[in-house]
Amino acid sequence: EGFARKYEVARDRDGNVVYRPDGKPRYEALAGPMKHLVEWRRSWAEVTNAHLAAAGLDLRIDHPVWMFAFLVLTAVSFSLLGFIIGIWAQGFEQLQVIPLLVVTPLTFLGGTFYSVNVLPPTWQKITLFNPLVYLISGFRWSFYSIADVHVAISAAVAIGFLLLCLVAIWWIFRTGYRLKS
Repeated sequence: EGFARKYEVARDRDGNVVYRPDGKPRYEALAGPMKHLVEWRRSWAEVTNAHLAAAGLDLRIDHPVWMFAFLVLTAVSFSLLGFIIGIWAQGFEQLQVIPLLVVTPLTFLGGTFYSVNVLPPTWQKITLFNPLVYLISGFRWSFYSIADVHVAISAAVAIGFLLLCLVAIWWIFRTGYRLKS
């Protein structure tokens, strides 16, 4: 056997063998089924939450990998955004305009302290244009398994924001915009 891939008979939720259309049992890779991933995620969450409780923190993290992913995506994206704003700004006053008049209101209107679902339907639709809704929803889901927006959409928007920042920085360096020679 060694390191060769291992297979087992596929079973449905009731434990019955699943058959292929030709009548033979279906096999699935032992490391590949979703049940193993779910068990692994659950056990990791239990260990993480046990360590948080041992440290005296009343906090739970249901999806530690996603929490770390959203943490890194958010930190890198906002660092790149800060770099872009720093290149664009001509002075300290202009440097404060974006965080003060754009990022802070978007954060408070993005569901930081409330669920977007408590808003009237029209405002729910308008709020979905706020990119911070997706970051906040992704973080909320990673901790409590509750989200206003599906986690895949949240991750896609976060990655899209990161890519947008990377493209902007690439353009800045390519064109030399506001860089000293």
